Amino acid sequence: MKIILGSNSPRRKELLETMGFQFSVTKIDCDEIFPDNLPTEQVAEYLSKLKANAYKEIKNDEILITADTVVAIENEILGKPKNKHQATEMLKKLSGKTHEVYTAFTIKTKTTIISKTSVAHVTVLQLSPSEIDFYLENYQPYDKAGSYGVQEWFGMTKIATINGSYYTIMGLPTHEIYPILKDFLQKI
Repeated sequence: MKIILGSNSPRRKELLETMGFQFSVTKIDCDEIFPDNLPTEQVAEYLSKLKANAYKEIKNDEILITADTVVAIENEILGKPKNKHQATEMLKKLSGKTHEVYTAFTIKTKTTIISKTSVAHVTVLQLSPSEIDFYLENYQPYDKAGSYGVQEWFGMTKIATINGSYYTIMGLPTHEIYPILKDFLQKI
């Protein structure tokens, strides 16, 4: 079976490689829109399935992996910031509080589709305005949900506690996806 990662995320690519899987990468174009009344904890899985279903040309010998990460605080979803102002506002909201990171993945073959969501609760220390400016200037996290990367300066210096998987926050719950992929590959 050939594994296809339907994601442009360099972090997901790195995690899948580190787990020992060989795969190709494809870009999946779809509008990442979800119903307004969808509960926050279901949004990542909805979007992950949406991406998987947008990939129509799956072959008999292929396994497609898609994923989505949602950062939420007090049921407000913090997406990828469009600019420095949005990123600053997001980081201010996270400062000194605990928020949730939901990462869902979907594994799709010609005959099967499996989706799962993993959640991590993340407590962030107080952020000063100068720390926010430093982070945004030096790391420019505009491609990251919630305006931060756990693997960067922010995670090293400003995350006090994590209840859940570090890799869920990074963008792929490796502890959940590894046994499923291994099982698929052993059935061949």
